[in-house]
Amino acid sequence: MEDEKIIALYWERNEDAIQETSRAYGSRLHVLANKILNNREDSQECVNDTYWKTWELIPPRRPPFFYGFLAAICRHLSFHRLDWRFAAKRNAPVVSLSQELETCIPDTRREQEMTSMEIGQAIDAFLESLPQETRMIFMRRYWYADSIKEIALRYGMTESKVKMQLSRTREKLRDFLKEEEIYL
Repeated sequence: MEDEKIIALYWERNEDAIQETSRAYGSRLHVLANKILNNREDSQECVNDTYWKTWELIPPRRPPFFYGFLAAICRHLSFHRLDWRFAAKRNAPVVSLSQELETCIPDTRREQEMTSMEIGQAIDAFLESLPQETRMIFMRRYWYADSIKEIALRYGMTESKVKMQLSRTREKLRDFLKEEEIYL
């Protein structure tokens, strides 16, 4: 079923919306949650919570890109679940991704703080300025939590090329944020 029809079911408060969402995007959401949580049961719970949260948010929202909307909810819930599960000790793959980006993300303790929305808008503008392949590689790594190997296979390139491209993109992001006066 097309996204617009699924969203219409949510607006009508028709419970079939959840089944159709699961049919259309359930497997992709499970993969996403499992990459973050590395636990099938927790992933299933986060995907189910994603459907529930979507039910709460539509209406009044009408997302223009339905899978992106679902994935954002699923990621948020998965990271929240990960924080809850590991509290003080962190999951190594997630910490690894965070460390890769830590030099690009502003320190919120600095005098000049920005809201997460402003930072998000700046990062969106940066991503839009990238060539499509570079943007997709960056998103596969930092949004979908794909491994370097998975990205290399997906785009038919070597792992070293993916690493180099990610390194250069992080450097460009750091420079972009400085230009936008989002200080590190």
